[in-house]
Amino acid sequence: MFSLLLLAAPALAVSPDATDSLVNPSDRNLRVRMHGELGAVLPVSHTLQFDKDGTDFDLVKDGGQDNLFFFRRMSADLDIGSRHTVVLLYQPLTLASSVVLANDLVVDELVFPSGTPMNIKYGFDFTRGSYLYDFQEDPERELALGLSLQIRNATIDYQSVDGTLQRSNRNIGFVPIIKFRTRQPLAENAYWGFEADGFYAPVSYLNGDNNEVVGAILDASGRVGLELNNGVDAFANLRYIGGGAVGISDNSPPPGDGYTKNWIHTAALSVGFTLR
Repeated sequence: MFSLLLLAAPALAVSPDATDSLVNPSDRNLRVRMHGELGAVLPVSHTLQFDKDGTDFDLVKDGGQDNLFFFRRMSADLDIGSRHTVVLLYQPLTLASSVVLANDLVVDELVFPSGTPMNIKYGFDFTRGSYLYDFQEDPERELALGLSLQIRNATIDYQSVDGTLQRSNRNIGFVPIIKFRTRQPLAENAYWGFEADGFYAPVSYLNGDNNEVVGAILDASGRVGLELNNGVDAFANLRYIGGGAVGISDNSPPPGDGYTKNWIHTAALSVGFTLR
C-alpha cells in the first residue's frame, strides 16, 4: 500500500495554480489541520482477568478476537505560529465477538460454564489532548516533543447469549502521556512520518490510589503520504495500540476483589486524508 502511494506521486503532483488551502488562508497565524483514517485492526494478543481467582482469559485464542475489526480515527491540529501545536484526538476502539466457551470462564466470582454461547464486548475508546513543541524551523519538516492527557472510557461485557449470565466492568480514567512526532520529506510531494504517545508507570503514584497498580500504554504509528491539491494529503498508516494494567483498584464495585489484569496488543492498517 505504501509503495502504491509513492508510485502515484507524479500523477497526483500539486499544480502551481491549486496550492491554496481549503481551510487556511495563507496569511493566518493560527492554522487548523483535520485528519481522518479508516481501516482494520487486528488483536495480536489479549489476555484479561477479573478477580484474583478469576480466569486469565485469552480473548484472541478463546474469545473470538482472532479476526479483523473496523478501525477509524479522527483528530485535529491547531498550529499556533510555527512552533506550537495543540492536538485533539478521538479514537473509538470496540472489539465485539461471539463464541462458544471451550472451558469454564470465571469473571468476578461468576462461572460461565464450558459450552456457553457468549457475546463479548471489549470497548476501550479514548480521547486525547496534546501539546507539541516543534524543534525544526523548516515548515516542511517537523521534530516535535510534548505531553498528552488521555481520557479512557472502558466498557467490558461478558454475557451469555440467553441473557441469564452477565458481568460488566466500566471505567473512566485520566492518564498523562509523553508525545513525540516527526514528519520529513521523502520525495517530491511525498513524506514519511512517525508518531508515538506512551508511558509506563506505577499508576498508583499518578492517580492517588494507595494500591500497587502498574500500567502502560503505547500508541505508535508510521506513515507515508502525498501532498495533493488545495492543502489535501492522502496517506497510509501502520499503527500499534497496546498496553494494560495489573493490580487492585479501590474503585471497583463488588462482586470480586477489584483485581484486574489486562494486557492487549493490536496492529492497525489504515488509509486517510488530511485537510491542512
